Amino acid sequence: MYIVLGRFQPFHKGHEHLINHALDLGPTVIAIGSSEAEMSMDNPWNAVEREAMIRGWLADRQAKVVKIPDINDPPNWVEHAKKFHGKGTLVTSDVSTKQLYEKSDFDVHWVELENRESYEGWRVRVTLKMLSTVFELDAQKEVMKASIPESVVDWLVDNDALYRLYSMSQGTEHAG
Repeated sequence: MYIVLGRFQPFHKGHEHLINHALDLGPTVIAIGSSEAEMSMDNPWNAVEREAMIRGWLADRQAKVVKIPDINDPPNWVEHAKKFHGKGTLVTSDVSTKQLYEKSDFDVHWVELENRESYEGWRVRVTLKMLSTVFELDAQKEVMKASIPESVVDWLVDNDALYRLYSMSQGTEHAG
């Protein structure tokens, strides 16, 4: 079993790259971390919504999707997470996650990620927050497609997920 762990806030092309790699290796578990996180600018979508993004992207491909609540205890994280994603090989491009799992004698398959800076979740969220003030739908979609798979772009639009970022940012200082 190959395991890809992420928060998927939102599901972006870096996640797509990792999961495609894992699917090519064999049966895959996609583990949604911080499944219980309260809504915030760092966590704008709940675990059910993140799973919907992933399942929409998967289309007819098969993968098990599990949700893992955070315990905010890195030394015990792997043992906790294993109860949800099971045993197998972690597929990752994140150095700290790699080290954490290796320290727990977990098999790790390293994947180099090109354009990592472009596919960092915080950067994608900031871009989406800025796009939430743009009212031209085609322009929004075109910008989102640079870092987010088209099926997830469609999910974000169809579920009015950008407006949420706009409303969450009300009362915060804006640049400009």
